[in-house]
Amino acid sequence: MSSQVTSPDPAAAARATAPRQQLKPRQAETVQKLLDAGLEQLAEVGAEALTVRQVAVRAGVSPATAYTYFSSKGHLVAEIFWQRLVAHGADHELAGATAIERVQSVTRSLTQMLEEAPHLAAGATAALLGGDPDVDRLRLRIGALFVERFEEALGDDRTPGRVEALVLAFSGALLQAGMGLITYADLGDRLDAVVATILEGTTR
Repeated sequence: MSSQVTSPDPAAAARATAPRQQLKPRQAETVQKLLDAGLEQLAEVGAEALTVRQVAVRAGVSPATAYTYFSSKGHLVAEIFWQRLVAHGADHELAGATAIERVQSVTRSLTQMLEEAPHLAAGATAALLGGDPDVDRLRLRIGALFVERFEEALGDDRTPGRVEALVLAFSGALLQAGMGLITYADLGDRLDAVVATILEGTTR
């Protein structure tokens, strides 16, 4: 997963909570049906076996309609992941008296979310490595969202170098977990240590 920490306005991009801003209500409902069906299908068959056609049938729409909104399987999975991240951010409250503790609360919460949906986490890892232009746009948004969350957690201890190091470390950890080199259950502990190392000396 690319961190994209050099995007022009990461905070603004992260606050754009949906990649589709111009949909009519019925279109938005169709997209949501496809996203919900995609998540259910992922849990049942996994990312490799999932197809847009299967998801369309499950959502009760035609495959042609599904491809109107999702250019590929990777696009669909990436947008499901994006939606989950945005919902998670709305529910999560920072915890901790120091920058290290606050950042650890962010990484712990995110890894717990991934542990609860490993099928989505692994599928998103593969999807976000693809070259689909629609996936490129979501990858930018996801990277920008990580930047914003780490900036918020760091508070007065925020510096561009620390933010970039955290995003790169977190993105790399997600990639290793997606490849099966680290379990999602172990990811929280491993990231606690990484965060402490990166932010050693920060106390606020």
